[in-house]
Amino acid sequence: MSFLEQIKEENKLFIERYELTCERIQDLINEKIPLKEAYRDYFYKTAKFLGKIQKVTSLVENGELRVLPIEQLQCLNHELYEDIIGENYEQSYANPSYAVDRLGEGIGQMLSFLYTELRGCIAYAFENRLFEITIGQELFLEIYHLFEEEEEKEILEKSIKSSIVYYAGDYSEDMVKIRTREMLNPSYSYATDIIMNCDLTDLRYLYYFGEYITENEWKTATYLNSFSQKEIDKMASTYTEGFRTGFIANNLDISIKSIVNIRYCVGFERLVKAAINQFLDMGLKPTIYRAAVSSIQKNQNLKIGYYSTSPNRQYDYDHRFDDALYISKSFLDRKLDGNKSAYEEMKEQASCFAGPAVIEVFGETPFAPVQKKEALRLSEKQQKLVVDYKRDASLLSNQYLKGDEYSFTIIAYPIPEIGADFEQIFHETVKVNTLDMKLYETIQEKIIDVLDQGEYVHVVGKGKNKTDIKVMLRELKDAKKETLFENCLADVNIPVGEVFTSPQLKGTEGTLHVSEVYLRDLKYIDLELHFKDGMISSYTCNNFEEEEENKKFIRENLMQQHESLPIGEFAIGTNTTAYVMGKNYGISHMLPILIAEKTGPHFAVGDTCYKMSEDIKTYNPNGKEIVAKDNEVSIKRKTSIEEAYFNCHTDITIPYNELGTITVHTRDGKAIDIILDGKFVLEGTEELNGAFEQLKH
Repeated sequence: MSFLEQIKEENKLFIERYELTCERIQDLINEKIPLKEAYRDYFYKTAKFLGKIQKVTSLVENGELRVLPIEQLQCLNHELYEDIIGENYEQSYANPSYAVDRLGEGIGQMLSFLYTELRGCIAYAFENRLFEITIGQELFLEIYHLFEEEEEKEILEKSIKSSIVYYAGDYSEDMVKIRTREMLNPSYSYATDIIMNCDLTDLRYLYYFGEYITENEWKTATYLNSFSQKEIDKMASTYTEGFRTGFIANNLDISIKSIVNIRYCVGFERLVKAAINQFLDMGLKPTIYRAAVSSIQKNQNLKIGYYSTSPNRQYDYDHRFDDALYISKSFLDRKLDGNKSAYEEMKEQASCFAGPAVIEVFGETPFAPVQKKEALRLSEKQQKLVVDYKRDASLLSNQYLKGDEYSFTIIAYPIPEIGADFEQIFHETVKVNTLDMKLYETIQEKIIDVLDQGEYVHVVGKGKNKTDIKVMLRELKDAKKETLFENCLADVNIPVGEVFTSPQLKGTEGTLHVSEVYLRDLKYIDLELHFKDGMISSYTCNNFEEEEENKKFIRENLMQQHESLPIGEFAIGTNTTAYVMGKNYGISHMLPILIAEKTGPHFAVGDTCYKMSEDIKTYNPNGKEIVAKDNEVSIKRKTSIEEAYFNCHTDITIPYNELGTITVHTRDGKAIDIILDGKFVLEGTEELNGAFEQLKH
């Protein structure tokens, strides 16, 4: 049974409620709404939007959507998103600043939340999910009736918030269970149906997803259609073989797994289809779910799943903490109970989960967000609750999706927004993704041989880069059989090109500074972190005029609400080819961290790379066991696991051109340079500098 056929059966439970809400909303569109002008405008425009949702739902239900000509599909796509595109957003109720200006403080934020929550119905309409549409429309009508019955602002505010709190609390368990089902049930995937059953040379299929479609998606799909099937299969194989090799590298048995979770960006369907067929040959069926559209399921402004180009990243950022309206201990406890119930219902499928296989994209115009005072934010108490919830949810997840029993892989490609050189950059990226692993294995082994002698590594920036940090290393018990650093090739983490370790925290101290870096799609200017015994002791950046805003920006986004984070990873990137590609095409600032982390030394703040899989014995290609998997925080997993993990891991790279030296200080007093003035100087690594000769400027 296809996804839409399954949904059609489920819809029978909600059809009456759905039709009743539709009728009442149509009445609001056709009647003169008896409210004050500002409120009347809000409810009329929101009702009109829901009328469009009902139209799409009808087209899907009747099978008419997929026979529409391309021009009508494009018109419909624009119509659904036009309210938040570009300058339109300035006068949209989705914009909290505009909503507060028109509707007043308090009520403005809540009605902006409501409209944003209802915008998620675009996705639900294309998937014909009457349950989610119905509960959204019921909330809208409930809040509308409050305005009919009450005019006193203070009482009205309390009533609106109460409605939102009950909505989130009543449906959190349902939303969690739906998400778990999407991740663990291969037959429950709307995207898979499109990818495997539509003619991908007919680009009308792009509009079936319900995502915002731009030239990025259109031109990517067109470009991939110009490749031969052999070329597509080869590209897909780099990705799928990386996933399979990850199991081998970690001594895991892929044959007992049957589910792989594919995450990608719309436009890459031809590549994904080839990957699905290759995964099927491995015995793995795909699950592909959409990035969350409800505040109940979202993780700030981060997108996990499949998605397209955002119609407005400021809109995404403005609503990253919409759950501040209802976050409480009781809500999060209920959500956690929903998580446990969902996993328990699907524990058999969970045991077959092989992990995520991710295709990332890069090339979007860099985004530096505006901090709006009208946007909702978590209180300090809520921040602590969210940190605790994420910890508990992660530990619960690991009971069913055991981190030491599954793997992953990530690969990245450019999108057309990167500029006129898109096709050349795409070609260069394929080259970067398929570099000679044997060559890198040999060179990186030489670097590791020196690092394993070290007591600490001293990293110093040059020019305006103020980095000056000492990274402490564990002492090896048996250097002939053990190693501190992983020789990272192109398996789970494509492309090739780094050696990394979990450093010792005690004694690790100094300053990490990067003049400009993009982390999780957000731009940081002059990011500066100070460390004492491996933990962040202070931090700042120059994004905003007010220092307090700079600190809030780092705390909310980079530090994920934690008061401090440890250095979970220290690495030296060796992919000079990727570095040169970035410089020659002027796209260094656009490279995803997946590639950027290979273009210089990097430090990850948060958990180690071995979270939840520390006890699996892993070996470098030379047979040495990798033993530096814990630090003083993560080792607490053996006595107090709730204190061991932070559930975040963010890599920060110093590019070669900002790098002075990387020097290993050995336990017998020697100082051995690996990099000097941004170039590799350790004997046996000089070949890496050959790529620098290709720099055009």
